[in-house]
Amino acid sequence: MRKIGLTGGIGAGKSAVAQLLVSYGAVLVDSDAIAREVVAPGTEGLAAVLAEFGPEVLAADGTLDRPALGAVVFNDPERLRALNAIVHPLVRARSAELEAAAAADAVVVHDVPLLAENGLAPLYEQVIVVDADEEVRLERLVRLRGMAEAEARARMAAQATREQRLAVADLVVENNGTPQELEQRVRQAWEHLTTAR
Repeated sequence: MRKIGLTGGIGAGKSAVAQLLVSYGAVLVDSDAIAREVVAPGTEGLAAVLAEFGPEVLAADGTLDRPALGAVVFNDPERLRALNAIVHPLVRARSAELEAAAAADAVVVHDVPLLAENGLAPLYEQVIVVDADEEVRLERLVRLRGMAEAEARARMAAQATREQRLAVADLVVENNGTPQELEQRVRQAWEHLTTAR
């Protein structure tokens, strides 16, 4: 089994790269999806978040009100640490379960948005960083995700710098161009991962 970390700044195209890797045969462990799963209605994770942050972070349908919670933690490092202390251990445990279920010869790709920020590179055999110019990322966030430019810039600024991400990269997939160019670059990365055993 090969354990690969995948990261990239918001708007770089990490999700597109993850889906291409899956189409080539990788097993994907998606930290964002798991983070939503561990705080779904009826979970111990949601109960712990409610105990810490109160009922105002619960939506009318019984799910976690992510925007309300985000408003509490986004500019408060102490509250963010409290949230991470609840969610991160649950995500790690579920990620380990999914990895253990993969075949012995699998390439397991861990999609971890905050890999550089949280110093997680040593956990992986190799780290792939999806990289795109700041202007390209900003344009994608505004055009494709409907963010206001100020919100997009704030989200980008809250993450690791490009230099910090590139410093932990074993492979860099540049994504400033077309989907076809990206596919070609990801195919090359996949060939590198599957032949460099």
